[in-house]
Order: sequence, then structure tokens, then C-alpha cells
Amino acid sequence: MFGTGSWGTAYTSVLAAAGCTVRMWGKFPDEVDDIQRTHTSARYLPDLVLPESVSATTDPGEALDGARIAVLAVPAQTLRANLAEWGHLLPDDVIVVSLMKGLEKTTSLRMSQVIDQACHVPLEQIAVVSGPNIAREIAAREPAATTVASKHLPTAHAVADACHTAYFRPYVHDDVVGAELGGCVKNVIALASGMTEGLGMGHSVTAAVITRGLSEMRALGEAMGAHPATFAGLAGVGDLVVTCLSPHSRNSTFGRNLGKGLTVDEVVAVTKQTAEGVSSCAAMLALAQAHGVWMPIVANVTAVVHEGRTATEFGQVIRDLLTAGE
Repeated sequence: MFGTGSWGTAYTSVLAAAGCTVRMWGKFPDEVDDIQRTHTSARYLPDLVLPESVSATTDPGEALDGARIAVLAVPAQTLRANLAEWGHLLPDDVIVVSLMKGLEKTTSLRMSQVIDQACHVPLEQIAVVSGPNIAREIAAREPAATTVASKHLPTAHAVADACHTAYFRPYVHDDVVGAELGGCVKNVIALASGMTEGLGMGHSVTAAVITRGLSEMRALGEAMGAHPATFAGLAGVGDLVVTCLSPHSRNSTFGRNLGKGLTVDEVVAVTKQTAEGVSSCAAMLALAQAHGVWMPIVANVTAVVHEGRTATEFGQVIRDLLTAGE
């Protein structure tokens, strides 16, 4: 497991519950030391106690020694730099799993594409995990389901077998493009729905934004060769709904703060963290434009995040879109 953040740690607990021995790699010695000494992540999930089958190290070679599956849960915008440091250590036959839900800013590439490009890992050995999974709830062993997608179904089944527990149900799929796009687009739509909530626009508007956002997600996905049915499943509408409505969602919380009048920099200062939708929205808009897809919600979120548009102005755009849009 590469990454000691909330989702990486929660997924580690799932792997351990499924019977796997997990070695976590972390960049920060204090976080690694917490896991080694106390089997907890004091910073992210202090109430989760990891079993003895989980260890942690700052040495990527040690983390990969003998690994059958390498799970990547680093921030999306740091993936390429991380792989430049230790990607060459990946064993030739290892399955590489992406938990990341973002697009690379400078290229608009999906995470599986970055892995393939940076490390030349065959696509048949890459899988992505995407679905309505809130880290705190997974850590608390609340029942959950997810999508494991790979171009090569035996790879998806191998990953699913490694994380199938009594409370965590993986479903396999071969639509990597759809699964990754669902995980990316939903973050931007959650920023939008959060802004409508922060503006006090009401649940009907929020529901309309979510529904319209799903339409934008599907349009981009179809243009890129994804299966339309993917967006009606866990990796599409399932992940979209939980990210927009959960009080634990980083993206919707960020959007609500924007709706209350804070700037992007002020929200980061208050919460001490950014949100993947903020990092990926411009890359997503560029991807949509390259494929001739109209994504007005994504375009207007990008205008708020990068062009100085206020949340109040965004709210007016949403009113216009719902009353006079196409």
C-alpha cells in the first residue's frame, strides 16, 4: 500500500480483514512510526486499530518486497513524481491498483494512464477501485460495495478476491475508463452541489445539479468509449450521490464553504486541505473540450476555482441553466 492517508489506511484495513498481509509505504516518518508502534493513524483515522498483519515503512523497496498487488493511494497530482522515485521497483508481474480519483493537471490523463506511461505497466496488470466508499465508514466496517475494474477481468477478480470481506463487497468490471471518469467527475459535481447548499438554494436545486452532473459524466464517458451502463452503477451514480450528500465528503464540504462566501484559498486555510475536484476541474474541462462535450457545470466550477467567479455568480448560472438551458 503506497499512501498512509485516510482512504489508503481504510482500504488497508479491508485488505487485512480479507486475510492479506499488508506493508504500507509512507512519505512522512511520523505517520509511519504511528502505524508501526500503535497500529493507528493518529492524523487520519485515530479510532481505527490496524491488525498485526499490517506494517509500515518509509522504504519503497521494503514495501514491495514479495508483493503480488501494489495499491497506490497517493494524491493524484503527486503520482507521476512518486513513480519517478520508486516506480522502477515494481515487480514485473505485480498487479497495480489505483485508489486515486483525479486527472493529472498538466495532461488530463487518468491515473491508470499515468501508471502505464510512467512505469510501462501493461494495462492488463492495472486495476482501479472506484465506488461510494467513505473512508471513515469503511474503517468502522459499515457495509459497503465498490467497483474493481480492469481491462483484463482475471486481474479485476484477483483484486476483488483480495478485498472481499463480510462488510465490503467488490463487483468486477472491464470498463476502466468509465470507472475512473466516474470517480473524477463526481468530485467536481460535489463542489457544485456543495455550493448550492452553501448558498441556501434548497434540496430541489441540489438534486437537479446532481442529476444534471450525472448527465455530464455520462456524456464525457461515452465520448471517451466508456460503457453507458457504468454510470448507472456504483462507480457512477453511486459514488456521485455519496460524494455530494455525505457530511464526510471533502469535495462537498469544500463547495459548501465556497457557497458561504469563502475563497478557495480561505477554504484551504480553514480546512487545512484541498479537494480533488479543485485540483482536477480544469483538466476535466480541457478533456471535455478536446472531445467536443459540453459540460456547463464543470465549466462554471472551474470558473469559480480558477477564474475568480464568485459562488453567488455560480448560483445565478445554475438558476439560468435549470430554467432556460438546453
